[in-house]
Amino acid sequence: MNRIYLLLIFFIVFKVSAQEVSLKGRITSDGAPVSYGTIILSGTTLGSTTNDKGFYEIKNAPAGNYQLIITCIGYQTQKAPVIIKKGVATVQNIELKADANKLNEVVVTGVSKATLIRENPLAMEAVSTKQIDQSAENNTIDAIAKSAPGLQTVKTGPNVSKPFINGLGYNRVLTLYDGLRVETQQWGDEHGVPMDDYIIERAEVIKGPASLMYGSDAIAGVLSLFPAIPKDTDRLIHGRYLSEYQTNNGLIGNSLSLFYGNPHWAWAIRGSERIARSYTDPIDGRVYNTGFKMYNGSAFLGYHNAQGYSHLNFTIYDNRQGIPDGSRDSLTRKFTYQIYESEGENTLLPQVDNLKDRPIVPQNVLNSYNLSPLSQQIQDYRLYTDNFYHLGLGDIKASLGFEQNVRREYDHPTDPDQAGEYIVLNTIDYGLRYNAPSFLNIEPSIGINGMYQTNTNKDATDFPIPAYHLFDAGGYAYLKWKQDRWTIAGGLRYDHRSEDGDEMYIASDPSTGFFRQVPNGTAGAVQQFPAFSLDFQGVSGSIGTTYQINDELSFKTNIARGYRSPNITEIASNGLDPGAHIVYRGNLGFKPEFSLQEDAGLSGTYPNFSFNVTAFNNYIQNFIYEDQEVDKNGNPVVIIPGNRTLQYQSTNAQLYGADATLNIHPEGWKAFHFDNAFSLVYGYNLNPKYKDAEVNGEYLPFIPPPRWLSSISYAVNTNGKTLPSITIKAENDLNLAQNRYLGLYQTETPTAAYDLVNLSVNGDIHYGKGHSIQCLLAVDNLLNTAYQNHLSRLQYFEYYTASPNGHLGIYNMGRNVVFKVIIPF
Repeated sequence: MNRIYLLLIFFIVFKVSAQEVSLKGRITSDGAPVSYGTIILSGTTLGSTTNDKGFYEIKNAPAGNYQLIITCIGYQTQKAPVIIKKGVATVQNIELKADANKLNEVVVTGVSKATLIRENPLAMEAVSTKQIDQSAENNTIDAIAKSAPGLQTVKTGPNVSKPFINGLGYNRVLTLYDGLRVETQQWGDEHGVPMDDYIIERAEVIKGPASLMYGSDAIAGVLSLFPAIPKDTDRLIHGRYLSEYQTNNGLIGNSLSLFYGNPHWAWAIRGSERIARSYTDPIDGRVYNTGFKMYNGSAFLGYHNAQGYSHLNFTIYDNRQGIPDGSRDSLTRKFTYQIYESEGENTLLPQVDNLKDRPIVPQNVLNSYNLSPLSQQIQDYRLYTDNFYHLGLGDIKASLGFEQNVRREYDHPTDPDQAGEYIVLNTIDYGLRYNAPSFLNIEPSIGINGMYQTNTNKDATDFPIPAYHLFDAGGYAYLKWKQDRWTIAGGLRYDHRSEDGDEMYIASDPSTGFFRQVPNGTAGAVQQFPAFSLDFQGVSGSIGTTYQINDELSFKTNIARGYRSPNITEIASNGLDPGAHIVYRGNLGFKPEFSLQEDAGLSGTYPNFSFNVTAFNNYIQNFIYEDQEVDKNGNPVVIIPGNRTLQYQSTNAQLYGADATLNIHPEGWKAFHFDNAFSLVYGYNLNPKYKDAEVNGEYLPFIPPPRWLSSISYAVNTNGKTLPSITIKAENDLNLAQNRYLGLYQTETPTAAYDLVNLSVNGDIHYGKGHSIQCLLAVDNLLNTAYQNHLSRLQYFEYYTASPNGHLGIYNMGRNVVFKVIIPF
C-alpha cells in the first residue's frame, strides 16, 4: 500500500511551472452563437466548451504553434492555426458552417492523442451530449445504442441494458468510465453498467478488437463513457438540473450537478435519483417486479496548470431492482409470485414452491413503487485519479483507480433478508502511457495497464462462482504516421493474466436448511469448487490506414488481432445465479479467445448529405458460449425448477456484417434533416458437427436481427424571443425477423419482425439574460405495438409450452410518453 500512496502523491503533485497565458474567443455560425461546441488545442489535452453565447476560454495554454480544432454536432469541424506567445492573451474567433455530419468529431478512445474520427483507422462512433439529452430511451446505454449503429443492448427490463458490439458482449466489450475499466461481474445477465445516467456528457464506441490499448476483454470493442467535468474558470458556481417523467412505468428522475472552476482548481458535486414501478406492454399488462430504485452521487477535484492536470474522482451507485421470473396463472396469464422456497433448496420447511400453485399478484402490488422482497441490490464505489503532464516535447498520462462492486440477490420468500447471492468484487486498475516526441511524422507511444482483482463470497446460500484472486498486466507499443492525406496507425501488445481460485465446501445449515460455506471436513459437506491456479497469455495488435481521397471522401481499413482470457464464470462456475434464473456450469480447461477482424469503411461529407459504410469480418478461435445442458436423451437438465442449466462450450466462430448511415441535410433547407442508420450481423458456430445445421447449432446466440432506424426532423422557426425554434422529429425503428438463432435444445427461439414509430418535440425556452431551459416531449412506441426484441432476455421467462392467448414469454415496453427538462445555470 505504501507504493500506491507514493504513486498517488507523485501523480497529483508532479507539475512543471510555466508562463500562464490564455486563449479565448467566440464561435459563431451565420453570426449566431454556437453553444456547447468543443474546442481542443491539438497536441495537448487542453480544451474548452462554448457557453450559451458562444464564448470559450482555455487557461494556462503553453506558448507555441498549434491547430485549434472546433467540433459541434450540426456544424462542420473547423481547424484554425493559432500562435500562442508567452504572457500574451490570444483571441481567436471562429465561424462554423452548418453540417449534419458527425464523422469529423474528435475522439480519444483507442488512440494515443485526440484524433478526428475520419483520421482514425478504427471503426468508431461518437455520441454527443445533445444526442443523449434529446433521447427518450429508458437509460443512457440505450440512448447511446440508438445513435451508434453496430452497438446493441441485451435487456432484462427497462433498467438493465448490457452493451453488445457486432453480436458480441459480456466480457468481450470493455466499458470504460472516464478512462477507468468498469469491473462489475460483466458475465451476469441481470445487471447493467453502474453509472449516473444523467451526468454522461458524451460517449465513444470502438467497433472491433481494441486489445492493443486495453488488453483482455476488448476483443469485440470498447464503450467509453465520459462524465461532465467543470470547464469554466470564472470563479463562479455553475450547475445543471435535470428532471424527467415517463408515463409507462411512472419513472421519476432528478439530477443536480454543481461546478466551480478558477484558473488552477476545479470541483464538482453531483447527485441523482431514478425510481420506477413495473412497466406495461399491450400483451402482458403490467409486468410484475420490473421496477427499480437507483441513487447516485459523485465528486470531482481537479488541478490544472500550463503543463497538464491531475483529477481525483469519487462515485457511489446504489441500485435496488426487481427480479422478474415470468411465472403466471396458466388460464388467465396473470403474473404470480413465489411464497415458498424452491425445490432445489435443501430447506427444513414443510412446503416447497410449486409453479402451478403460486398466488396471483394483486393489482395494487403491480401498480406500487414498492419493490418485491425478491430483488437484487447492486452497490458500486469508485475512487480514482487521472493525470496528464507534458515532459519536454512528449507527455505522460497515468491513472490509478479502486472499484468495489457489491452484489446481493434476494431470492428467499420465507427469509427476505437472507441473500441468495452475495459477492464483493474489488479491483485496482492502473495505467501508464508515454507519448514520445514526434519524428519523421511519426508519433510513438508506449504503455502498460492492467488490474488486480479479488472476489469474495459473503453470507449467502447460492454460490455460482468461487472466491478468486486475479492479476492482469500488459504492455504495448503504438505508432501513428501522418502525412498529407495518409494516416497509418498500429502496434503490438503482450498480456499475461494469472487467476487463482479458492476451494469451497458447503453444507446445509441445521437451523435454516439453507446451504452455507463450511470448512473441509464438516459433517455433510460437499465440495462446491476445487482450488485452481491458471495462467493465460496472448499477443494482440492492429494495423490500419485512412486515406482522404479528397476534401469530401475518405477511406479507412484496419486489421486487428484481439485477445481475451476466459472469465470466472466460464472456467469455474457451478451454481445458481438467482437473478438470471440460470444454473451455470464452467470448464477449467478453456483456452483464451483470439480473434482476427478485418474491416473497411468509406465515408463522405458533402454540402447536402453525408454517409458512412463499414463492413467487417471476424474469425474467433476458442469462442466460448452458453449451451443448454441436456441428458443422454436430449432432454434439458433441470437442477432447480424454474431455472435453466447452461453448460459453457468452446468452438471456433465467425461473425461478419456491415453498418451504414445516410444523412440528408440540404444546404438550402437547413431546418430539414433525414437520417438513416442500418446494421446487420451474422454469427456462425464453425464446429464441423454443426455444418449446415442452421438453427440446430450452426448459428451463434444473441445475434441481433437486421435493423433500419430512420428519422425526419424539422426545425420550426417561431421568430419568438422566448421560444425561438421548435424541432419536430418522427422516427421509424424497423427490426426484421431473426430466423438465424440458436434453436438447439430451445436455447433460443425465433423473433418476429416489428416496426416502432416514435415522435418527439424539443426546444429551448429562453429567460432572463442568456439563460434557457431545454425541454423534450416524446412518445416512444406511439402505436403501442406488441413486440419482443431478440436481445430481450424476458422473452424466455416462460414456464408453459402453450398459452391460451397464443403468446409466450414477456413482451417489451408499450407506449411511453416522456417529459424532460434540463436547466443549466
